[in-house]
Amino acid sequence: MEVKEEESSGTPLELFLKIGLDERTARNTIANNKVTNNLTAVIHEAGVTEGCNRTIGNLLYTVATKYPANAVIHRPTLLGYIVSTKIKTPAQLEAAFSFLSSTASESFELKEFEEACGVGVDVSEEDIEQAVNEVFKQNKGSILELRYRINVGDLFGHVRKRLPWADPRIVKVNGTAHNTRVLDCNCDHGHGIAAKMCLCLGTCLHLEPRGQYFWKLKLIDAKLYELLGERTAADNEKPSKQKKEKPAKVEDKKVADENPVQPAEDLNPFLIFPNPEENFKVHTEVFFSNRPVLRCCNTKEVLDKHLKRTSGKVYTRFPPEPNGYLHIGHAKAMFVSFGLAKERGGCCYLRYDDTNPEAEKKEYIDHIEEIVEWMGWKPFKITYTSDYFQELYELAVELIRRGHAYVDHQTPEEIKEYREKKMDSPWRDRPISESLELFEEMRRGMIEEGKATLRMKQDMQSDNGYDYAHCIVDSLEDITHSLCTLEFETRRASYYWLLHVLDLYQPYVWEYSRLNVTNTVMSKRKLNFLVTNKHVDGWDDPRLMTLAGLKRRGVTSTAINAFVRGIGITRSDCSTIRLERLEYHIREELNRTAPRTMVVLQPLKVVITNLESGMVMDLDAKKWPDASTEDSSAFYKVAFSRVVYIEQSDFRMKDSKDYYGLAPGKSVLLRYAFPIKCTEVVLDDDKSIVEIRAEYDPSKKTKPKGVIHWVAGPSREVDPLSIEVRLFDKLFNSENPAELEDWLADVNPQSRVVISGAYAVPSLRDAAVGDRFQFERLGYFVVDKDSTPERLVFNRTVTLRDNYSKSGK
Repeated sequence: MEVKEEESSGTPLELFLKIGLDERTARNTIANNKVTNNLTAVIHEAGVTEGCNRTIGNLLYTVATKYPANAVIHRPTLLGYIVSTKIKTPAQLEAAFSFLSSTASESFELKEFEEACGVGVDVSEEDIEQAVNEVFKQNKGSILELRYRINVGDLFGHVRKRLPWADPRIVKVNGTAHNTRVLDCNCDHGHGIAAKMCLCLGTCLHLEPRGQYFWKLKLIDAKLYELLGERTAADNEKPSKQKKEKPAKVEDKKVADENPVQPAEDLNPFLIFPNPEENFKVHTEVFFSNRPVLRCCNTKEVLDKHLKRTSGKVYTRFPPEPNGYLHIGHAKAMFVSFGLAKERGGCCYLRYDDTNPEAEKKEYIDHIEEIVEWMGWKPFKITYTSDYFQELYELAVELIRRGHAYVDHQTPEEIKEYREKKMDSPWRDRPISESLELFEEMRRGMIEEGKATLRMKQDMQSDNGYDYAHCIVDSLEDITHSLCTLEFETRRASYYWLLHVLDLYQPYVWEYSRLNVTNTVMSKRKLNFLVTNKHVDGWDDPRLMTLAGLKRRGVTSTAINAFVRGIGITRSDCSTIRLERLEYHIREELNRTAPRTMVVLQPLKVVITNLESGMVMDLDAKKWPDASTEDSSAFYKVAFSRVVYIEQSDFRMKDSKDYYGLAPGKSVLLRYAFPIKCTEVVLDDDKSIVEIRAEYDPSKKTKPKGVIHWVAGPSREVDPLSIEVRLFDKLFNSENPAELEDWLADVNPQSRVVISGAYAVPSLRDAAVGDRFQFERLGYFVVDKDSTPERLVFNRTVTLRDNYSKSGK
């Protein structure tokens, strides 16, 4: 059935009040543009711009907020049933949603729809009373045992299962939930109006539908009172908590771990996306100020042709602009598009959106291909938007012929002004033939640059922005899922409008939240400013959240992908992910893959006085904490000699209970070696510590609490390896520097600290660029590209401390 659309009547607030919304709900609704647009459209479709009763209004509000998007074409039919009160309860409306969602844009029989929604089904009080009696009979044992502690909701559910279309207000008392007026009665309880009988639990509820007074006893509560009588003190007591029995010990640990609980971050994030063959549903509604709503979807013929061309496979695309280096936000975009294609056995294009030649460089193109491969993704094909120039031109001509585009002569400033004022261009209604002629002159270079622009004839009252090339190339490449971040949601209407008026295949568009990380900036403009003004050392500076910077810092692509997967693919656009969460995934990865070694950043000389000069002991040190003693490759040799170096921070002149390092008269254990005890401290004229003298315990009977790392001094003509270490920290002090007016003033001056005199064990001498290690007690480090054969340079990837897992964030 069709519902006649009426002319607009008043402001949205007036419309919402007319359908019975209270003022607070109406004003809260207006604060949400999407719901406001939906509810306004629903009110007009329903033909109730002059108002309706509150029951109908509440159902209309539910339609505006919960109606299945894939069945918008049938919404007028549902509204007709609501206005005519054939559908009058929330249960019927939910059933209608379920039916229409499964039907989508396909036609259906009204008889089947009515049966599914309980249209015309009248449930009498006698029917309800009989169902309640049956439920009580079936559950009598439990009711007598639990008395008033029985879960009334379960009983109510059993009744609803038998009579899904019954009025829930009759079935169950809920003094805070019903919407009817409570009147006084004259019964024996002294409430006012006389009643034929009273089985209430101290309360008589008299309902007032259709202006007529009568009472309806709430049957479940009444039946409980009839069966159990008055409440006792015991009925009001809270049940005592019983201790849970400890499960018996599981002898076979392997069996216990066969079905572990799956962490949330391991769930498949791609389950939310539909299959290509489901792309016949309504994608979006395009609202116009002067004509009916346009509901965009693929016709069966268009979809069938698309599925034949693609063999039903998933086709996605990753479309970066080659005007800068990719950052961690692009890692999420790659994960979503390449990941979906891989998970469904489909294909993903790497498409360069080369529509702004002035900002593009081959350096950026080469970088993007390198990073895509490093991140573990393999493009199905590499394309450029410019590859489709001829098709884009021909479709522009067709757009003019169909009356949906025109040649405009406004300046950019005039276009901006007219857009803000929502005014049509004075050239908008020029003849089609004239626009075609001018467009041909533009193609041939006969019109001066900037003196003419081809513009689409979209509704100037709309706030939507638009692209031309993006959506058309998506269609030409048979993309099944066009995935992008939420800031592009405003272009959804124009995306589908353009494909609709050109009769082109329409991909499924899904917008997801962009990835924001604390203590950094993500905009290309700000990143470019930092690089070009030498605030950082290039696009791959390890402090930046560019993927080149993270790679140089030693972060693995698998850790980044695990981080992105853990965040999930949602539409929540109000959160910023803490940097600690990324660091957690980095540590998880490097803890498994980075071999251990020992490096001293700020060396302090220790002389072992009871070890003979020239004596050297070769000791085994572990590359892996759980290394088997039988696996020789899991160990490396360290030379223990008369001189060793420890961290300056591992020595104090004054000891304390909470300090486990070395102090005068105190012992510590040198990792993989022996306990040593400080016997003397040598100071210079400035009272600075020059060296420590200590004795070692060759028997290892001393059991100190503290364990420290160390590096051997010169022995066998082999000196400790001198290296440079760069300690990187957060680039900005504030969590969201982009919001600051002077964001550059927030740069952390300690974000890069260079230590040039660190000592490492000699076994690191052969480390190559990109090799990762855990420096024991210090953190994870990687060999930097600035290294030379004479001197290695290490970047700190992340410290050992893990705040994320401890806080559970």
